[in-house]
Amino acid sequence: MQHQTVRIAALLHDIGTFPFSHTVENSYIKYAETADSSANRSDNHEHLGSFIIKRTKQPNGITAILEKYGIDPQLISDLVKGVGQSVLINQILHSEIDCDRMDYLLRDAHYTGLQYGTYDRDYLLHHFDTFDIAGQEILVIKEKAINCIQDFLISRFAWYSQVVRSARGAKFDAIAEELAFYLLKNQMIYSYGELLEFIEKDPLKFFGYNDHYFSTRLLELYQSKALSNVPRIESMTHALLFEVSPRTIKDEAFKQRILDQNDHSENTKILKKAKDRYQEMREFLQKQGKAEDWIVEDLPKKDIYLVKSHKRIVKDTTKVNILLERDPVKILTESGNVLLLSNFENNLVSKLQSNFNFIPHVFCSQSAYESLEGGGFV
Repeated sequence: MQHQTVRIAALLHDIGTFPFSHTVENSYIKYAETADSSANRSDNHEHLGSFIIKRTKQPNGITAILEKYGIDPQLISDLVKGVGQSVLINQILHSEIDCDRMDYLLRDAHYTGLQYGTYDRDYLLHHFDTFDIAGQEILVIKEKAINCIQDFLISRFAWYSQVVRSARGAKFDAIAEELAFYLLKNQMIYSYGELLEFIEKDPLKFFGYNDHYFSTRLLELYQSKALSNVPRIESMTHALLFEVSPRTIKDEAFKQRILDQNDHSENTKILKKAKDRYQEMREFLQKQGKAEDWIVEDLPKKDIYLVKSHKRIVKDTTKVNILLERDPVKILTESGNVLLLSNFENNLVSKLQSNFNFIPHVFCSQSAYESLEGGGFV
């Protein structure tokens, strides 16, 4: 039964994904219509997926199917959100080497034709094992696979650095996120509350909430001139719909850097410098630019690192035994001990554990670039 539960949770863990995946999701999180910080709930895909799992009791709904076969929807929901009772299962679904990451690295590498995400999956899986810590089973990886572990983590680091955060693709993500936020604020696309209502009362309507819905909605608004009263938004919509590539602004404040996870003060300064420079350019365009000029920032929302540093793990943990923390990779040594990968000395990752890749971007329209150029910004 446990194996079946894990497989179902793995299959359903991304069922709440938004159009354009995390791009549009970020707009909903930022808008925060139903978010509740006291309950640690944001308007993200995990909570949307959890709602689908628990509130689709209609015939052929997921909740109804789960209950028909004696599977607790609440248990599946907890596993999808990574808050189940079993550390082992939480690790399988949510950790630095979990089934999701193992899947999408190889899948994305295949469909893009790029090899950054490749690693020896079968060899890595062969060296997974379990270990008892204070009466709890945890997932460990045998020391013999240390080089394969490094391959996996370095591949993921390279994938996010070279592909996900590449300006070539990130520029259109940034535009889509900005547009989604504008549409949300102006009630031009489904709100998070409406999505919850569709899930429970009109599942076919929710089924239509996908990439096609978002693209078609933008096209409808563009063709009907509903966005013409805000030339900046209309210009951005044109750029996204017709793949008009924006300009990438080169500036010292927007420079890619390798930073230290543990140096919070310095990292805050660097991020603030980037935000301040972006705001300076934005204010200039508002005063001196044309109505159709636009500029968008794409500053990192998550750190790109090999593993979470040991200092950060210790700082953030609430566990009596740090080995019961869900996310960090655990190594079963040949002598039979279990260590966090960050504490295992004979590997490259432990030497680079504190580093992360800071890749900020700022994009703008061609006319905005010319205005900024005239103002001495670029």
